[in-house]
Amino acid sequence: MSVSTKIFKIRIKKGDTVVVLAGKQKGQTGKVSATHPQENKVTVDGINIVKKHQKPNQQHPQGGIIEITKPIWVSKVAIVEPTSKKPSRIGYSIDKDGNKTRIFKKSGKEIK
Repeated sequence: MSVSTKIFKIRIKKGDTVVVLAGKQKGQTGKVSATHPQENKVTVDGINIVKKHQKPNQQHPQGGIIEITKPIWVSKVAIVEPTSKKPSRIGYSIDKDGNKTRIFKKSGKEIK
């Protein structure tokens, strides 16, 4: 797999609570633990967990089968609005001081 040099604009940030919109984990929610702008993916805790056969090494002296969380496409997740508990898209607004803030598209409220 070749990684392009294009860096995607990901509106979702680390620490956001997101819901999965498509795939076998559809409907599940989790907190974003990392964003990967060059791959256009995000890593969500508890989502897309895969089992990996690990040879013995320093971290895992016994080796065996370990579970790791893999990144998921950013288009498959949406931020959860805390009041309605429903997915929403993210927009931006600029206040009178010139500060750019993220807002929920559905309600227009600011993302804390």
